Amino acid sequence: MSKHDESRRAFLVGAAVGAGTVAGVGLVPDTLAQTQPQHTPASTATPAQPHAGGSGLGAFFNDEDSRTISAFAERLMPGAPGKPGARDAGVPNYIDHALSGAYANLQDFYRRGLAALDAHCRQTHKEPFRQLTAAQQDEVIGALEGGKAPAFMWPSAQAFFNTVRTHVMEGMFADPIYGGNKDFAGWRLLGFPGAQTEFTAADMQSTQPFTRRPIVGLQATAKG
Repeated sequence: MSKHDESRRAFLVGAAVGAGTVAGVGLVPDTLAQTQPQHTPASTATPAQPHAGGSGLGAFFNDEDSRTISAFAERLMPGAPGKPGARDAGVPNYIDHALSGAYANLQDFYRRGLAALDAHCRQTHKEPFRQLTAAQQDEVIGALEGGKAPAFMWPSAQAFFNTVRTHVMEGMFADPIYGGNKDFAGWRLLGFPGAQTEFTAADMQSTQPFTRRPIVGLQATAKG
């Protein structure tokens, strides 16, 4: 993993911890409640199911958009041997299902944003984002973050970047019941224990990441 990739991973992990992203397994319901008043409460939420192979036609994205958002998410949270990235954690699956449900009001935002993203990439690199090299994708993402992509009208380049980054963090660190954080990849990265029914005295006094197994998610507690 390059220093650039390591830095980006460290930033997202640090942002997740600093913002209290994993303060509870109800992260996604709490987040969505701020933007989608009609969102299904956590107690009755339907678990998201991953797509076969993780690409192709999904709940919202078509094949091309699925590959584009997968590539974008992976550059925001790059994977490496022993270190899960966005694809490993099922982040694209989380975003896809969110846009077909609780984030349905952002469908046009994503459609226009993805179209503008490819327009910018074709202007600057003659290829759509999903076909660029990792270095070129990083360059494009940097341009979006800095608001230097004139192909974007609405949403703005910065708004699109900030929204996708937020959704990548949600998909990486929220409870797996919502379609991301596959095999607790994000929680393992942070040493977050999930919805444990009890903690020992040693657990409560420890200043180290929680490592005792199993990590428990909402689906397991609902079955109990």
